[in-house]
Amino acid sequence: MLNIKPNKNKKLKVLIRGMQYYRYPIKTHLITPLDNILKLVVQYLKHLAKPDDTIAISEKVVAITQKRSYSINKIKPSSLAYFLSKYVKKSPYGIGVSIPETMQLAIQETGKVRILFASVISAITKVFGIRGMFYRIAGRKVAVIDGPVDYAISPYNKHCSLGPKNPDLVCEKIAEILNCKTVIIDANDLGVEVLGRSNKKISKKLIKEIFCDNPLGQTNEQTPLAIVRSSDK
Repeated sequence: MLNIKPNKNKKLKVLIRGMQYYRYPIKTHLITPLDNILKLVVQYLKHLAKPDDTIAISEKVVAITQKRSYSINKIKPSSLAYFLSKYVKKSPYGIGVSIPETMQLAIQETGKVRILFASVISAITKVFGIRGMFYRIAGRKVAVIDGPVDYAISPYNKHCSLGPKNPDLVCEKIAEILNCKTVIIDANDLGVEVLGRSNKKISKKLIKEIFCDNPLGQTNEQTPLAIVRSSDK
């Protein structure tokens, strides 16, 4: 086992259907757009990972290294972005496209037509008590857009981010380097989404269960990487 402690108020291991999984959080330096995700995993994981491990990587650091995280001051929202963002519900754990800046990123990522169509259908279906249609129609690229939040580490508490580009391909490259399974996750205190897998046989359901309590944290922990190792190793 690795001599790595869990983050504050988090557990190191979790029991799932009779199997124990250790979630080792890996602390890094403050990741910036100057970093390369492939070099990062070599630096922090190459000497620790074993072939049967699963590597989990926060989607945020992948996006940062792909230069898909932007200072909110550098985003210039259109009048359409200002208008549409007024009708999006905010969440305490992620504002999504509820501000003009993130709505502008959504428009740029998927196009005006799709965002307008998603907005119209969402408005109609809400009348009948059906929610969530905006993100279903706009697509995953929009659903994973993040806005600035106070609890994020500086300077990213003032940033808006797109999701990682080609997440499966990134996972495949990392898996080849480390010789172990790799996933990219979007985890917070509300839930977990698996955005990328190095192998389609990796169970999304299991990954979600392993990270359901958000062991990597989302404030100042600076642990965007994790090694998952089952207890019989």
